Amino acid sequence: MASQPRPPPPPRPKTRGNYNCGRCGQPKKGHVCVAPVPVAASPSGAAPSPSPSTSSGAASASGGDQRRRRALSFDEAGTPSSPEKKPKVEPDAEMEVAGGEDDEEEDAVIEVGGRPVPREVMAEVLRRLGPRGVMAAAGVSRGWRDCAGRVWRAADELRLRVLAASGAGLLGALLPRCPALSLLQLRMESDVDATALACLAVSCPSLKTLEITMAANAVNRMTGEDLSRFVSEKSSLSVLKIGGCSNLDFINLCSSSLSVLWLSDLCSLSNSVMNCPNMSELSLCFAQQSNDCTDLVTLMDGIGCTCPNLNKMHISSNQLSNEAVFALESANLRGLSMLSLILGSKITDAAVASIVRLCTSLELLDLSGSSISDNGVGMICKAFPHTLSRLLLALCPNVTTRGIQLATAQLPHLQLMDCGMSLCANLNNDKEGPCLGEINGGIRIIRKLCTLKKQPVLQKLIIKHGNLKKLSLWGCSAIDALYVNCPQLNDLNLNSCTNLHPERLLLQCPNLKNVHAAGCQDMLVGAIRNQVLNEFAAAESSLPCKRLGDGSKRVQLPQFLQHQPSEDDKLSESSQIQCTMHRDTTRAS
Repeated sequence: MASQPRPPPPPRPKTRGNYNCGRCGQPKKGHVCVAPVPVAASPSGAAPSPSPSTSSGAASASGGDQRRRRALSFDEAGTPSSPEKKPKVEPDAEMEVAGGEDDEEEDAVIEVGGRPVPREVMAEVLRRLGPRGVMAAAGVSRGWRDCAGRVWRAADELRLRVLAASGAGLLGALLPRCPALSLLQLRMESDVDATALACLAVSCPSLKTLEITMAANAVNRMTGEDLSRFVSEKSSLSVLKIGGCSNLDFINLCSSSLSVLWLSDLCSLSNSVMNCPNMSELSLCFAQQSNDCTDLVTLMDGIGCTCPNLNKMHISSNQLSNEAVFALESANLRGLSMLSLILGSKITDAAVASIVRLCTSLELLDLSGSSISDNGVGMICKAFPHTLSRLLLALCPNVTTRGIQLATAQLPHLQLMDCGMSLCANLNNDKEGPCLGEINGGIRIIRKLCTLKKQPVLQKLIIKHGNLKKLSLWGCSAIDALYVNCPQLNDLNLNSCTNLHPERLLLQCPNLKNVHAAGCQDMLVGAIRNQVLNEFAAAESSLPCKRLGDGSKRVQLPQFLQHQPSEDDKLSESSQIQCTMHRDTTRAS
């Protein structure tokens, strides 16, 4: 008896639908098919092509001639898995794939509290959070993680505080998520070394602005070699601000894109070379240490050769002297508009004459902590009467009220004037010395403390200016009388003006917004309140009265005779500037 052939196995039933594309066989999720549409009618004499909806069992029963393509097929040439024909998938775009009734779209909404929320809205909400909040939101669900990824990918500015326990590991985990980052501000509570700089160089390819500030207990361990390598690798870097650079033994920077450089807490630089032709702003702050051996003369001389387009310069060092300013003059930096040379007690009027010859259109000049006198202030006023708008002469003991009044009278465009601690009353005039000269012959020389005490020389200051907006007289204890007539003044600092008499104070500043009076006498504070806040004038104007014809008594005006304010008066009263008194210990510069 002939054996009967075994029937083919029944096809496997479809339970959850077809998740592969009917044209090319790739998964439908996130897929845009580029295969040609199958022809409905086959040419004459040719067998019809199988339908895309043919089941897998039918395909296997037909002998496997029309085998369905898999998502990853390495043994077939010309499949969509090859790099030439693989479609580009944008993660943020909405996807649509062909495949009949089984087509799927990428979820455009996520559930928040049981309600659907568009991903774009959720990403905009997460963008308002800080980095810590965005990282926490990424652990809620897959949809939240996708929204957090959108925030990181689209971020172009990041301000981050790095705790001591995190260190460079936080930077290595977070910064690769932000490929479009252009501005990065770091508040470091952990140490900074070459590892952190290398992480920044690799993770932020388009970084343009980098600011690193150090906490009090953190140490910046980067050396001059580390900084030079980082600047040379970042060809797009234009702004670099780093604090706590006490371990920089030298500066050797070469960059055509760097335009702003701030380095603070420097000490004992052996060599300083900054080959940055496009640099426009330079700030170098040296630590106030007696063992600092930086050669500022060589530094100033080299800046003019390597940074010819320098526009703003700030140098803070107790090693500043006239010779350093002379070297700056020989550098021929004619384009300077802002010059700040502070804490240079060896700078005198000779350096001021060199600055006058070098600069032609200064807008800001800061010589705080120098030894210039009223003659130097006169040279400044004569050289820059039409351009200088900010003049800072704090901690200049040789400047008197004559120089300050000369500056306010001959600089019509002046908007900021700082004379803090320049007008100080020296109350410690006790001198110990011999009351009798040296007498030979065995007579004993008696030395005693001289009991004569000099009274402090108090001065009167009168300032009248039409454009001055900020005046700082903090610590000017030598002023006992002050008259200020500045219609545009909005900030006045009188902190620690201990000898200023309330009866000899007159303020005529209608636009005054802030008055700092920390460390002043209570009577002086009351006098300032009366003149600035107009408390008594407001109380008197609130009770309209009229005297009788015989002059016997006052009576209140009837309601119909009282002046009705017009619309212009109401508008002017509503727009009246409210002044604030500050009695905290913070000095407002």
